Amino acid sequence: METIEQIRELFKTDRFATDTGVEIVDAASGYARCRLEVRPEHKNAGGIVMGGVVFTLADLTFAVASNTGQPATITMDSSITYLSSTRGTVLYAESSCVKAGHKTCCYDITVTDDLGEKIAVVRSNGFRVSDKPLAEWERK
Repeated sequence: METIEQIRELFKTDRFATDTGVEIVDAASGYARCRLEVRPEHKNAGGIVMGGVVFTLADLTFAVASNTGQPATITMDSSITYLSSTRGTVLYAESSCVKAGHKTCCYDITVTDDLGEKIAVVRSNGFRVSDKPLAEWERK
């Protein structure tokens, strides 16, 4: 099983999410928790965190959960429902496996803030592109 340091090392090359500020807090097979400190550049013209920032946090959380202790997995489909804008300064996303099949998987991701407000819910379906872990997958 990978350590949290190995998982962070693997996903540091996910440049869009890491440049946005997403940090991996915890990960285990089929599970991940990530966080993002809200910065001024995350906000839209209305002064609230952009939906793309919330989705980026959720998407990396899905990637970590579906690839930790699992075969290499990529997103096949995602659906996000925004529930509330945040007044907090930190966003958290937690992803858990609903179903892990041989070729596909399904995960639920919940995004909350440091004030305890539920910000968004996401359902992501993944496709297993290899029988090997992501670190060993050679894209053709």
